[in-house]
Amino acid sequence: MSSLQECITHMDAGITRVSETMPGLPVREVVLLRLLLMTSSSVVAHIDQLLKPYGMSDSDFRTLMMIYSAPDGRASPSELCDAAQQGATNMTRIANVLVKLGFITRAASAEDRRRIELSITPAGKRFARKLLPTLYPRVHGAFASLSAGEKKTLDHLLRRVAANIDNLTASDPRP
Repeated sequence: MSSLQECITHMDAGITRVSETMPGLPVREVVLLRLLLMTSSSVVAHIDQLLKPYGMSDSDFRTLMMIYSAPDGRASPSELCDAAQQGATNMTRIANVLVKLGFITRAASAEDRRRIELSITPAGKRFARKLLPTLYPRVHGAFASLSAGEKKTLDHLLRRVAANIDNLTASDPRP
């Protein structure tokens, strides 16, 4: 398996070749988007490997953490779909996994019986408290070469890019 740095070197060469035959290609922007996608995919793959022994994936764990951090430890599947950027079918699969593991329960809302609520269980809280600290060294390591100021700048820039993407998708006339 190639390292991320090797993949980036191949990506740079490929984009350079394409730019030679495609006038006007926004090379810098294409490189930045590919870097975001490649680093994100690499992190997700690594987290998936860490979670595999527990019968979970990155999307399962992120959903568990969203329920864990929600007010009263509860959230509806539709709220989670929006926050996790998951479709309804995949959220059902995720909820099934978490219910089977005993980390959440699924029940009708007390306020509106038509609405389903997912609630974290004591076992889910214990698991989150146990697993999350084991990830800290990896999180720190991913940003180890950045200063505090660079991390703040990166945060600010990524939030601006996210706002730009929101604006693009909000104004997209395609169905």
